[in-house]
Amino acid sequence: METLEFIIYPDGRVQEKVTGITGASCAEVTAAIEAQLGQVLNQQTTSEYFAAQVQQLRVVNTQTTFSDW
Repeated sequence: METLEFIIYPDGRVQEKVTGITGASCAEVTAAIEAQLGQVLNQQTTSEYFAAQVQQLRVVNTQTTFSDW
């Protein structure tokens, strides 16, 4: 499940935490929000940022034999 969490501090700072999105696509999801919030002072990537999206590949080998009957 994709979640965006925001913590707004009394001094106006906003902390944003993104979970459930793998790879750099989290930057695409949050870009518009960050543009409205103001200047980004710090970014920390999580392990989800470096996780590769898994693609399943199924290879089926078939072997056909013919009889000389």
